[in-house]
Amino acid sequence: MNSRVIAVMSTQWGLVTRAQAISAGMSREQIDRLVRTGTWVAVRRGVYGERAYVDSLTTHAEQRMLADRAASLRVRDPHLLSHHSAAYPLELPVLREPEPTSHLTHPGLVGTHRRHGIAHHLAPYPPEQTCRVGGMPMLGLARTALDIAREHGYLHGLVAVDSAMRMGVTRTELLAVARQMYCWPHSTVIADVIASASPDTDSIGETLLRDLVESLGFGVPEVQFGLTADGRTVWCDLRLGRQIYEFDGKVKILAPVEGGYAERPPTEVLWSEKGRQDFVTGFKLGVCRVAWADVWGPGVEQGRSRMLREYLATCERFGTGVADLAPYRPRGPRPRPRLHRPGYRLMGWDRWAA
Repeated sequence: MNSRVIAVMSTQWGLVTRAQAISAGMSREQIDRLVRTGTWVAVRRGVYGERAYVDSLTTHAEQRMLADRAASLRVRDPHLLSHHSAAYPLELPVLREPEPTSHLTHPGLVGTHRRHGIAHHLAPYPPEQTCRVGGMPMLGLARTALDIAREHGYLHGLVAVDSAMRMGVTRTELLAVARQMYCWPHSTVIADVIASASPDTDSIGETLLRDLVESLGFGVPEVQFGLTADGRTVWCDLRLGRQIYEFDGKVKILAPVEGGYAERPPTEVLWSEKGRQDFVTGFKLGVCRVAWADVWGPGVEQGRSRMLREYLATCERFGTGVADLAPYRPRGPRPRPRLHRPGYRLMGWDRWAA
């Protein structure tokens, strides 16, 4: 590679098109040789990256961002990244698509067509709904979350909107975007998602847990139920009657270098969690601990059955009213926890530049 090709790649997340490489002084034979020897790899037809860099992108989000950027380079018409293709660079926590697709939104009348693994969405987007990340234009948080709801339905949308609100998007902003979509395909789900969304959930797992507990049919659970006594304050993920539901993600006991956010050894984290649960159960509350397999995937029905069984057992033991807990409720709002950014480095750019 010559310096001009490197300069082009440095502005495109480590990618270069065949036409750009030729314009920068490389011959077709040089490009073919780099691909044939494995120095370059075709991320998409006519779009190349260095194999060492491409192979270093090991997370789903990094691989999707590279594929989406490559797709964007192949499309000449004006467009922005949207849907899941915007969610990853925006660092918006979302559920994975059943079939990973590159999503590009073009200005025009509403409609979608798919070709060669790219979903081309035709839809208007006012300037206030757009932004730039890593030099790439894309739709912003509120629009992206609602687009995902229209594309994949209620649960995917609820996760995306909860995540957006956790990152600072207001319900007012969501409603403003929704008003522009009132007659768009699959827009009816948006009202349900916005009405059900909560900025108080701290993760995808908590959003899924809240939806599952609601499906038990005994009312809407209270999010972030607090208790304070003896100089200690504890916040629980969900409360339904006298049953507490806590979502346990593995990241709680993994160190940051392992993709988690534990700042202490796992044994200390688990011992602290035991003390926390003892404190909660001391108020005659049941505690149901839930993991990812209970709220997503083939184990959901089994998880729901266990949650229902534990809820009914707690009702039989302690009843459902919590009036006796009023003196132990925290007076102020819950301190907002520090947002945990995704485990990938944005765009993988620092890996390529290094």
